[in-house]
Amino acid sequence: MYAVIATGGKQYRVAEGSVVRVEKLEAEAGANVEFDQVLLVGEGENVKVGTPFLSGGKVVATVQSHGRDDKKTIVKFRRRKHYLRQGTHRQSYTEVKITSIVA
Repeated sequence: MYAVIATGGKQYRVAEGSVVRVEKLEAEAGANVEFDQVLLVGEGENVKVGTPFLSGGKVVATVQSHGRDDKKTIVKFRRRKHYLRQGTHRQSYTEVKITSIVA
């Protein structure tokens, strides 16, 4: 069984037991988190699609850890205009393990 959930402005395809990195959540490590914005639930040829969300659908996950991605370099440049701006960014994430999917 798998589901498509929306969190942090992105959509993720998850299955029970899978580990997913999502945008940072305000939850302690080891806490349970519910995702109620379920867009789709499927099992084999049986697929339920919400408009836009499934009513009564939820995905329960356990927070495993928090972290930060690798550093990305941002460069803004205009040739022949003496314009150069450089910066860096590290995105925070939360690693969750999917425990159950309810359609």
